[in-house]
Amino acid sequence: MPFVIGVDLGGTKFAVGAVSTDGELTVACRSEPTLASRGADDVVARIAKTVASVVDQAIAETGAARGDFLGVGIGAPGPLRRASGVVVVAPNLGWHEYPLRDRLHAATEMDAVLDNDANCATLAEWWVGAAKGANTVIGMTIGTGIGGGIIVDGRLLHGASDVAGEIGHTTIETSGRRCKCGNYGCLEAYASGPAIAERAREALDGDGHSLLRMVNGGDIAALTAEQVYNAAREGDEIAREVVRDTARYLGTGVANMLNTVNPEVVVLAGGVTAAGELILAPMRAEIRTRAFRPAVEAARIVTGELGNRAGVVGAAAAYLAERKA
Repeated sequence: MPFVIGVDLGGTKFAVGAVSTDGELTVACRSEPTLASRGADDVVARIAKTVASVVDQAIAETGAARGDFLGVGIGAPGPLRRASGVVVVAPNLGWHEYPLRDRLHAATEMDAVLDNDANCATLAEWWVGAAKGANTVIGMTIGTGIGGGIIVDGRLLHGASDVAGEIGHTTIETSGRRCKCGNYGCLEAYASGPAIAERAREALDGDGHSLLRMVNGGDIAALTAEQVYNAAREGDEIAREVVRDTARYLGTGVANMLNTVNPEVVVLAGGVTAAGELILAPMRAEIRTRAFRPAVEAARIVTGELGNRAGVVGAAAAYLAERKA
């Protein structure tokens, strides 16, 4: 059975796994800390070492031969130049103009393909997950940042310079909060995990009682989005207000995409799914308010099915898509 190695590279950890070419089997998945402060070449060396271990384990588990491993697909953050395999800039990694694809090819001695990490997650959900069978799909990964992917006519939309799908950096407040990208009012600056925690800390500057003051031993600087969700479930009014506002921001962002792309499916993945209907129900209501009715009626708004596997599976899918092109 042929396999592709998928690599999902993040700012704090990377994951590697072997994915069958039909997408139905993922084996030998491993996760390691990225340790970006040691430098890009060190990260690549440790990814290559993990790839070798994954290949060995996959052979032991499946009986595959070494010749059954076709290559490596890698999903990475930041603006990319896919044709040359370069990460243009990745702030969470501290990388600038880094030739990731070629360095990984040299380190693994395997054919390699590079794509955006959020594109990969979207591709995975379209291939074997929550959007399987759909023709037009929007994917959003909501965690430390907000990434996105767009599939039209069954193909990833990369755009003229590989930045299509940067939904987190669409503007929802023209003179709003400053985003890490340097712009103001980006969706990511309001609805990413760190932004949710920051808005909760700001809400706590008042005198109101809140369960959020009691978590982390009273250290509100350590507050997380998940803790905000938990407090909202327990009826905390400040937390519930933050969650309602988050739903409004996300609903606005999704409505913009519905009116622009008119997808059949919108797949939401990442930390936001931990909040469940607490955030999804008001988000859907906001979408209905802001998007054209035919666009709303045509779209299913769902959460991802693949969880932490999405990046690995999607990186393998990106490899296959590139090599078939």
